[in-house]
Amino acid sequence: MNSMNDTGVVAGPASGQTSHTHRLRGLAITGFIATLAAMVATTLAAALAQAVGVDFEIPDGGETIPLPGFAVVTGFFSVVGVVIAAALLRWSAHPAKRFVWTAVSLTAISLVPPFLVGANTATIIALLGLHLVPAAVMIPALARSLRTRTD
Repeated sequence: MNSMNDTGVVAGPASGQTSHTHRLRGLAITGFIATLAAMVATTLAAALAQAVGVDFEIPDGGETIPLPGFAVVTGFFSVVGVVIAAALLRWSAHPAKRFVWTAVSLTAISLVPPFLVGANTATIIALLGLHLVPAAVMIPALARSLRTRTD
């Protein structure tokens, strides 16, 4: 609600709220673009790996990971990253630093499952790389969007 102060100037919403809304909107746009870029990069990298002979067969389940599956999983976890970034923007004094620490930790944890599924060496190496591709796109983009002058 706008009100008149003693000098006759109409005061609008608190600038902190406007700034926060602006930064959240910027983060959402950056996150959307980075998610699309990560999905494309990961899917292209998986297609390249298939072209050179990686089969992406997971013996534990007896199935092969389909190419669109890489895009879907990348998109899902990229959106999770954007949600984490938004939460840190809202509740952390140093959102960029906290996001990088959190995202790198989660990326490191994501490197464990390829070793547990019983796939061949080429598939394991490709899956490890395919975990790092979207991280290389998402983490810098979101961290840059979260930076403030105090970070």
